[in-house]
Amino acid sequence: MKQNIGIGSRVNHDNYGKGVVINVRSDAYLVTFIESGYKEIATSEALTVLDEMVPDTDMVSAWEVEQTLKKILQKWSDVTEVVPLGDKWKGGKMILQPGNTGLAAKDIPIDQFFNKIVMVRDRLRVLEQRVNSSNIDNEEKVNLQQYITRIYGSLTTFNILFKYKEDQFVGEKGA
Repeated sequence: MKQNIGIGSRVNHDNYGKGVVINVRSDAYLVTFIESGYKEIATSEALTVLDEMVPDTDMVSAWEVEQTLKKILQKWSDVTEVVPLGDKWKGGKMILQPGNTGLAAKDIPIDQFFNKIVMVRDRLRVLEQRVNSSNIDNEEKVNLQQYITRIYGSLTTFNILFKYKEDQFVGEKGA
């Protein structure tokens, strides 16, 4: 039975104890529990309401709208996402030293190199989205998806440059 619980309601859960609802979605309550921390509780699960807060009529949070808009913009534009370089690399340079001692080394500001890596990642994402929305047969889509995934895997070497883990390349897991 779906309950009428709003953000700020104090609740009790049989397994997690007492908590406060911090967000409401159509399928779940996001609750911070005193003893067990943050949990998503399906709206179908039983929660005892200790102190009721009437829910807003608009059940979509600003964060959800922002995330949806961000996904749409990424899907339909070639705009490069601003991705921060790891703090330890800021102001650094990459030195390419040739094996031939008669040739000079090449210095490249690491932030320029990093921006090129981010552009490659963003263009791979656009390619992936275009493959997914194309009219080619499913077997060919799967083959191209696997190829793109292997490309991401090849680029995981550059993950040390990213400030946040969620921005990093991810290849085939467990393969």
